[in-house]
Amino acid sequence: MDVLTLTKDNFETQVLKADKPVLVDFWATWCGPCRMMAPIVEEFAAKHDDVLVGKVDVDANTELAIEYGVMSIPTLIVFQKGEVYKKTIGVTPLDELETMLPTA
Repeated sequence: MDVLTLTKDNFETQVLKADKPVLVDFWATWCGPCRMMAPIVEEFAAKHDDVLVGKVDVDANTELAIEYGVMSIPTLIVFQKGEVYKKTIGVTPLDELETMLPTA
């Protein structure tokens, strides 16, 4: 599955109103650890058709970063039914990302 580009304009529709869990990667182009995280997020998206995966550029979408308390990047948040379910900060291995998913 492709990684969605999320903005303030599509966040509510794509994330908060999604009918399945959503993993959101808060990142920035200048962030080294974010670049390290990118292939992990892409691999996660490829493995999980049951989860939407998106990225928020914090420089272009400051209000979303503020709203969800993103103080350091990368920050990864799993949303379930429009609510924050789990959150991790920093480069996170694939197996740890998978433990963040809600169980059925």
